[in-house]
Amino acid sequence: MALPAALRVPLFTCLAPLQAPSPAISAPPGNAAARFTADQEAFLEEIEKASFLYFWEAADPDTGQVKDRCGADGPDARRVSSIAATGFGLTALCIADRRGWEDPARIRQRVLTTLRFLFSQAPQEHGFFYHFMDMRTGARTRRCELSSIDTSLLICGMLACRAYFPDEEIRSLATRIYERVDWPWMLNGGKTLSMGWKPESGFLKDRWDSYSELLMLYLLGLGSPTHALPAETWDTWERPAYEYKGVRYIGSEAPLFVHQFSHAWFDFRDRRDRYADYFANSVAATKAHKAWCLDLAGEFPGYSEDLWGITSSDSRSGYVGWGGPPRRGPIDGSVVPCAAAGSLPFLPQECLRVLRTIREKYGPHAWKRYGFVDAFHPQKNWYNPDVIGIDEGITLLMAENARTGFVWEIFMKDADVRRGMERAGFHP
Repeated sequence: MALPAALRVPLFTCLAPLQAPSPAISAPPGNAAARFTADQEAFLEEIEKASFLYFWEAADPDTGQVKDRCGADGPDARRVSSIAATGFGLTALCIADRRGWEDPARIRQRVLTTLRFLFSQAPQEHGFFYHFMDMRTGARTRRCELSSIDTSLLICGMLACRAYFPDEEIRSLATRIYERVDWPWMLNGGKTLSMGWKPESGFLKDRWDSYSELLMLYLLGLGSPTHALPAETWDTWERPAYEYKGVRYIGSEAPLFVHQFSHAWFDFRDRRDRYADYFANSVAATKAHKAWCLDLAGEFPGYSEDLWGITSSDSRSGYVGWGGPPRRGPIDGSVVPCAAAGSLPFLPQECLRVLRTIREKYGPHAWKRYGFVDAFHPQKNWYNPDVIGIDEGITLLMAENARTGFVWEIFMKDADVRRGMERAGFHP
């Protein structure tokens, strides 16, 4: 698909220094987190606790597997779990333990239940798990693929638990599950990783070959102590450059979440490889997304400084991978709360302003048992009856990182994580 002229920039610019975020919105140096008032802290605490409740209630107590989606008003009978949601859920348990939201013994038991099931009962091939499973039995559902990226989200959650909990069985299980992942197998003889594999047809044709949420995928593979990817795989995927209203960034024709997911665990602040400062890159991409949403206000009057943010979510017509710039999907004026919530470390005050507007102006319709509904349309009076696990997850983890940097702090203590970044060429 050809890019609009306004977005096309020479490819070499992806190697040039990116536009630096303004001091008012960039994270402080080092491991300091964003600064919030007491009132803002209380609001973020409310958001986080509501999101954590999803992971506590929407997980099977006998397997620990977390539902892909659930009713916004509370538990329902659906049984399809997502390994990505389970990965976010494992990290949510670390946050909940630190903040005292649930009994520590019950939290630790939930982590053990989850890891034991994944190690000994959940189906896997070469260490990769199926994207969707029956949360009670582990059976593959929807004829889905072994997913390389969703396995990575799951592994990130496991490694967070390995780093945080002083429990030998948790550490042993997380290590054994991570170390059996055969990352080179997923290359399928190529230079970039396949997006997955199916028993009926083999490897998927699509590959992780251009900038997206793939950062975590390659870094985990590079850091593996047993089945490591070749170091040169970090250089094989493309880093196309985009520009919107003078803001330059490495990106792709994909929703905003691609600039968020890897940052939920990997701390890219004050680090860069030979291509970019990826934290500053996500700040720039979020600024461009906000500006793009405001430019849509002539078409959709609901968008404003107080209300913006579009990323993959449900819509009145079903699930859509929408966003921009450039415009992707049937944009209709809907707002997706996790777009702003997942960008809290990048534009703290701007994103907090959006979240407070949603809570105060559109609640109780837009705020339910597990916090924000997945999406809503302010002009059409449509509010999603569901919440989605990965959107709950990015909301919780990025809110915590914006407040304290806690997930970054524990995750970056892991020796394998640090090895992956070193092999990719990251330096201060």
